[in-house]
Amino acid sequence: MFKNTFQSGFFSILYSVGSKPLQIWDKSVMNGHIKRITDNDIQSLVLELMGTNVSTTFITCPAEPKRSLGIKLPFLVMIIKNLKKYFTFEVLILDDKKIRRRFRASNYQSTTRVKPFICTMPMRLDEGWNQIQFNLCDFTRRAYGTNYVETLRVQVHYTSVGS
Repeated sequence: MFKNTFQSGFFSILYSVGSKPLQIWDKSVMNGHIKRITDNDIQSLVLELMGTNVSTTFITCPAEPKRSLGIKLPFLVMIIKNLKKYFTFEVLILDDKKIRRRFRASNYQSTTRVKPFICTMPMRLDEGWNQIQFNLCDFTRRAYGTNYVETLRVQVHYTSVGS
């Protein structure tokens, strides 16, 4: 999607106060909702993802399964509110060996596991709003011993079940 786009500084793929924040995202909702609300803490529009199962309510970018983001910037930054619910995000990257690898961070896991194509790790969220900064170069090097090339997909899950 953005492979031929000039990329420097910040590159936004989700902006909750924009006119169509989920325009390039696919939405999957089962027994839940994805809606835009005004957050009481920051008095601004935010996206709320809620479902009964963390695996069935999520958003994925890009929306089309065969497309890839093509983002070469090495940091993923997200601002997430801790609702004391299960939360996970997943990033699919391409490394310099041309292998697709996934990183999955969750607030309900307690151990880090590295397998050939997926690295799962725990994540702790503070009270209220959290800024998550994910250094894709560093994680790719430490988990797989390879070099980060680009981000292909991003997926975000939230559930209404307490953690």
